[in-house]
Amino acid sequence: MTYDIVVIGGGLLGVGIARDAAGRGLSVCLFEQEDFGAGATSRGSRLISGGLNALETLDFTRVREDIREREI
Repeated sequence: MTYDIVVIGGGLLGVGIARDAAGRGLSVCLFEQEDFGAGATSRGSRLISGGLNALETLDFTRVREDIREREI
């Protein structure tokens, strides 16, 4: 079988990427070594800290882009 995108890692970010790609009409294959979402809660704070870093550096363009992408 042929896929448009292969995502390796079924944590919070990997599943989000796979969902977004599927929502855009791409065929997706998602690989995970353990259970899907394993450890996602403990690592999710990295996504928040990235947004806070953009605010600290007054990178409002990046903040707007991140917000737009989250809405999608």
